[in-house]
Amino acid sequence: MTEELVQSINPATDEPGPSYPVMADDAVAAQVARTAAAQGAWRNRPLDERTAAVARCAALLRERRRAYAELMAREMGKPLAEGEAEIDKCAWVCEYYAETAAATLAPEPVETDAAKSFVAFRPLGTVLAIMPWNFPFWQVVRFAAPALAAGNAALLKHAENVWGCAEALEGLWTDAGLPPDVFRTLFIRVDQVPAVIRMPSVQAVTLTGSGRAGAAVAALAGAALKKTVLELGGSDPSVILADADVDAAVDACVTSRLINGGQSCIAAKRIVVVEALRAQVEARVVEAMRAHTVGDPMDPRTRVGPIARHDLRDNLARQVRESVHGGATLLLGGTVPDGAGAFYPPTVLTGVAPGMPAYDEELFGPVAAIIAAVDDADALRIANDTSYGLGAAVYTRDVVGGERLAVEVLDAGSCFVNAFVRSDPRLPFGGVKGSGYGRELGTYGLREFVNIKTVYIG
Repeated sequence: MTEELVQSINPATDEPGPSYPVMADDAVAAQVARTAAAQGAWRNRPLDERTAAVARCAALLRERRRAYAELMAREMGKPLAEGEAEIDKCAWVCEYYAETAAATLAPEPVETDAAKSFVAFRPLGTVLAIMPWNFPFWQVVRFAAPALAAGNAALLKHAENVWGCAEALEGLWTDAGLPPDVFRTLFIRVDQVPAVIRMPSVQAVTLTGSGRAGAAVAALAGAALKKTVLELGGSDPSVILADADVDAAVDACVTSRLINGGQSCIAAKRIVVVEALRAQVEARVVEAMRAHTVGDPMDPRTRVGPIARHDLRDNLARQVRESVHGGATLLLGGTVPDGAGAFYPPTVLTGVAPGMPAYDEELFGPVAAIIAAVDDADALRIANDTSYGLGAAVYTRDVVGGERLAVEVLDAGSCFVNAFVRSDPRLPFGGVKGSGYGRELGTYGLREFVNIKTVYIG
């Protein structure tokens, strides 16, 4: 029988990279069994031994930051500076959990009529992580660091275009001192995932990806009564109110929109601005977007690399084209360049309205959609007029009022005032509505994959 291979492609040059063999079903089942067995011993290691391995992972990440950044550049087109920043953030999250896991997982006494009662936090078991390509190290490490510290084992099913990163991540955790099989990568196709979810030795599933993928995984895991955490993307609004500092707001929006070439779930995808400021915002957004260099991700001067795959670039071009046909105005970009690579230029659309892809869908690329509102109240209505609810930002000189809007009005898991949405190891991260459920990061993320156990002693 011929071995099936997955071929990596450099999205900046279209040149082929390494090929990776797809695991046969029997090999997958054997690996899942080995990982479940390894977790039984790992969960009983002292917590300080587990967190020491997480801390060693942080040190290795800092040592290897350039090599890992170059790997991401080759596999999915991330510019080197952003790749190195991603690795630094991975080290940070490891350091955070190495330092805080003991306190977060310590038993919590509760006064009852018992002689003694408390809440204990024990690992669930083996967690399957289905991860995307856009932040190929960060998405994995931000899940793995708390899950492993808590005593779980991890199986990674990574996106097929970043299997080199998946291989490197397995080696990273092994080098950090994890026992064999506690963290393993499953080099499998999407159609092999359902069988893994149904395996009795897999206790939970976490996925970052599309709504369609999340619904499929949730259905499979639900049928098997398994815990899930889903982060399903977003179409984040950045609301520029009438009293905002326009220059500061636009700078933040454009920075957010172009992080990772616009291929970020929490990018500023919809810039909602009151009509009185629309022309000023349009001019400033165009100026700022035009200033960013598009090119080879290996060149330190490059700010925006290619889209990760040609099919993704082509879908983005379709969304822009259909939005223009639907009545949006193209202020910048919008033309697929000739030549090799899955490049797409920084693009600005205005006059965006319901019924257009730029309003209704998630645009995963360097495309800013400007939406005009009648007034502040209308702008907030538009911000919430989406099936997503991952992040939202509001810009206003009234900080107290902005805080109230973030708490009471905006429908999202993360709401920022006078700053663009970002993740932070110290704060929980996740969404509502079509952006999924559950939380990663912070104390809440550490407790997602534990048995929150009541202990009562009469």
